[in-house]
Amino acid sequence: MSGDVTITGFGVRTAFGTGADALRRGVFAGVPAFRPTTRFDTGPYRTPMAAAAPDGPDAVEDWALRHALARCGTEALDMAGLGPGTEAAILLGVAGDHTSVTRYWRSRPGEAASVSVPGPGTDAGRTGGVVRNGVAGEGVARKSDMVPGEDAGRTGGVVPNGAAREHVARTADVMPNGSGGEGAGPNAGAVTTGGPGAEPGGAAARLADAVPARLAELLAGHLGLTGPRLAFTNACVASAAAIIHACRLISSGRIDVAVCAGGYLVEEETFGKFDSGRALSRDGMVRPFSADRSGLLLGDGVAAVVLESAEHARRRGARPLASVPGWGAATDAHHIAQPHPEGAGLARAARQALRLAGDPDGAALGYVNAHGTGTKYNDGAETRGLRAALGGRAGSIPVSSTKSTTGHLLEAAGIVEFVITLLALTDGVLPPTAGFTRPDPECDLDYVPNRPRRADPRRALTINAAFGGANTALVLERP
Repeated sequence: MSGDVTITGFGVRTAFGTGADALRRGVFAGVPAFRPTTRFDTGPYRTPMAAAAPDGPDAVEDWALRHALARCGTEALDMAGLGPGTEAAILLGVAGDHTSVTRYWRSRPGEAASVSVPGPGTDAGRTGGVVRNGVAGEGVARKSDMVPGEDAGRTGGVVPNGAAREHVARTADVMPNGSGGEGAGPNAGAVTTGGPGAEPGGAAARLADAVPARLAELLAGHLGLTGPRLAFTNACVASAAAIIHACRLISSGRIDVAVCAGGYLVEEETFGKFDSGRALSRDGMVRPFSADRSGLLLGDGVAAVVLESAEHARRRGARPLASVPGWGAATDAHHIAQPHPEGAGLARAARQALRLAGDPDGAALGYVNAHGTGTKYNDGAETRGLRAALGGRAGSIPVSSTKSTTGHLLEAAGIVEFVITLLALTDGVLPPTAGFTRPDPECDLDYVPNRPRRADPRRALTINAAFGGANTALVLERP
C-alpha cells in the first residue's frame, strides 16, 4: 500500500570515519574504536577512554554537532536523489551540543567575552570545557556536583536552573558555508535577551547549539527542506523515536518524505556525569553480555536517513534500500536509570513491532541488533526481554551489540544502529559483539562473539532503551 515505509538514503559518521565503508572496517570487523580522548582533560575521571574521532588537522572535519548533522543530512539526501526544495519533514533526536554549555559555564566570572565563537570550517571548541588554570568558575559540571545514577544533562541540553534560556537567541554562525538558515541577517548572532553573561554576544549565541529545536531548524535550513520540524530529547531512544514517529506520519499518509537524524559527540559535561555514576568501564573495553562486563564507554555518532512512502519512491524511480514494516515503543517506568529486571518494556516494544510487521512470533527474523550497553543491569534484563518477545525462537536468532565497537552514542544510538542493521541486511554480514570473553548464565543467547558472521537475513530487529524506562523497536526488511 502507498503508506509502506521505505529507506532511500543515509549518511553516517562515527569514530571510525564517514560512511558505510568506515562502519565495515570498524563495526563489522569487530574492531573497537576506544582510545584516550584528548578532547578535554580526563585527569579528574576514572578513565580517559571513549570512541571519539581524532582531533587536530587530520580530523574527519569540524565535529561541532551542527556541522556533522548537516553533512550527514546532505549525504542522505544525495543518496536518495533528493535536494533543496523537497517537501520533507525533519525529525531530530538530540540533546543539544553540550560543548557550548560546558565552555560557557566554566568561563571565569567576567571572562565570558573571551570565549570565541568558532566560524564555519574551524575547530568548534574541541577543548570541551577544560578548566583553565584550575579554575572552575561558575561551572555546573564539576565532579563534586554529580549525583551517581542520575541522567542529569539528558534533558535536551538545558542548563541547570534554566539559565540557558536567558541567553539563547539567534545566530548566523551556526552552519557551514556561512548559512545561518532561516532568520539569518545582519543582526543574526546577537543576543536579544538579558541576564547574567548576556553581554558577550558570541559566547551566549553559541549556546543556541545546545537547544534541540534550534538544531532542527538549522538542519532544515541547511538542507533546504520545507516540511514540519520536530525534535526528540528522550535520551538514548531519541533518534529511534524520531524514526518511529516518521514511520507513523508516512504510513498514515500525512507526509511522503522524512529526514530523520540524530547525533551525540563526546564532551565533558556528559562524560563527567557517567563517570560520577560509575557507569564507565575502567579497563577501556566494553564487553556486552559477557560475565566480566564492567560498564559502557561513550562514543561519537551522527547519522541521517531518508524515509519515504513506497508509492512516492516508486513515482520518482528511487531504489529502496530496505523497508520498515514494523515499529513499537513502550515505557515500563520501573526506575529512573535501571531497566525493568525482566525487560518488560523492551519486550512490549518488540512485540508491537513484530505484530505490525505481520510476524508476531518473529518467524522471519534473522538478526537482532541489541541495545547491549555492557552494564550489569542492562544485559541480563535485555536477554530476558528478548526471550519474552521471541519465545522459543530466541535462542536461535543471532543477537549482537555494536556498542562494543562504537561505544554508547546516547541520543544517536538508535539511528546509527538503524544504519548498521540496514548494512547487515544488505551486505549479508552480521556485526559481532566485540570483547566477548566468557558466558554469563543470565545472558544465554547467540551473541555473535568477536567475529563477523556471514548470514542471509531477510528481516532484522533493532532495539534501544533509555533512562526512565523508555524502549523502542524497529523491524527492517531488505527488498
